[in-house]
Amino acid sequence: MGNTVAREDFEWVYTDQPHADRRKEILAKHPEIKALMKPDYNLIWVVALMVLAQLTAFYLVKDLDWKWVVFWAYVFGSCISHSMTLAIHEISHNSAFGNSKAMWNRWFGIFANLPLGLPYSISFKRYHMDHHRYLGGDGIDVDIPTNFEGWFFCTPFRKFIWIVLQPFFYAIRPLCINPKPITRLEIINLLAQLAFDVAIYYLWGVKSIFYMLAGSVLGLGLHPISGHFIAEHYMFLKGHETYSYYGPLNLLTFNVGYHNEHHDFPNIPGKSLPLVKKIAAEYYDNLPQYNSWIKVLYDFVMDDTISPYSRMKRQLKGEVKQD
Repeated sequence: MGNTVAREDFEWVYTDQPHADRRKEILAKHPEIKALMKPDYNLIWVVALMVLAQLTAFYLVKDLDWKWVVFWAYVFGSCISHSMTLAIHEISHNSAFGNSKAMWNRWFGIFANLPLGLPYSISFKRYHMDHHRYLGGDGIDVDIPTNFEGWFFCTPFRKFIWIVLQPFFYAIRPLCINPKPITRLEIINLLAQLAFDVAIYYLWGVKSIFYMLAGSVLGLGLHPISGHFIAEHYMFLKGHETYSYYGPLNLLTFNVGYHNEHHDFPNIPGKSLPLVKKIAAEYYDNLPQYNSWIKVLYDFVMDDTISPYSRMKRQLKGEVKQD
C-alpha cells in the first residue's frame, strides 16, 4: 500500500492569486494581446463534428460483442468525451459566440453536452467561473478536494483509486463544498439530456447507451488526458499554484494545457493561447511546466509527498459574488 504522505493539510496562503497582477503587467507591456480577445468561430464546427462522430459511433457499436463495446468506449469514446468536456470548458468562457451572445453559448453548451450522456454543461459553467474568480477559495472553489479526499487517499494504491474515481468526485464535490440552488437552465440541460438518452436507447439499444456513459466515465478517470486535472493546480513544487503543459495532447484538449496562460487571460480562446505564450515568452518560459500528463499521473501516485492535499487554499475576504 505504500507509506502515508507527509502532508496532513492544504497549503494555506494569505496572498491573492497571481493571475490578475500578471495579466495587468503583460497587457501593459504587450497590448497587442488584446486583439486575441475574440470568439473562436471554428469551435462551432469542431463541436458539431465531434457530436456527429459520437452519433456515428453510437450506431456502429449497437450490434458489436460486449468486449468490443468496452474496447471502443475506452479507446475512442473516452477520448471524444473528455475532449468534449474541454470544448464545454471553452464554451463556458463564451468562446464560441462571444460575450455579446452569452445565451447562444449556453444553448450551444447544452448541445455539446448531449453525447456525454449526463447533464454537465450549465452547472460546470456556474462553478468554473468561481474557480477563476476565487482560485483556491475555501468553500467556493470546488476544484479543491474535500478534507476527506486529502485524508483518505494518502497511499499509492488509494491515490490510484482516487484517479479512477475522479469523475464521481467532481460530480459530488460541489454538493459537499458549495451547493447552489438549481436554475432553470440546469433543468433544461437535464431534460434535454434525458430526452437525448431515451432517443438513443429507443433507436439503437443498451449497447449504445453503455458506450456513451462508459466513455464519459473512463475518459475522465484513468486516462492519459485526465492528467490535466492534476497537472493544472497540484503543487509538485512548493509555492507554484498553476502549471502549464506543452505536450501533444493539447491538440485534443483545446490547449487546456496552456493553463497559466488561460488563467491569466480566461477571455482568450484556447486556440490563441500559444500566441499568448509566444508574445509574452519572458513571463511563461521560466515557469514550472510539464511535457507529459502520463508522467504527472505516475508521479502523483508514486510520490509520497503529493496527495489531494497538495493544493493552495485561501480564506476569502470581503464580498464574494457567485454565479
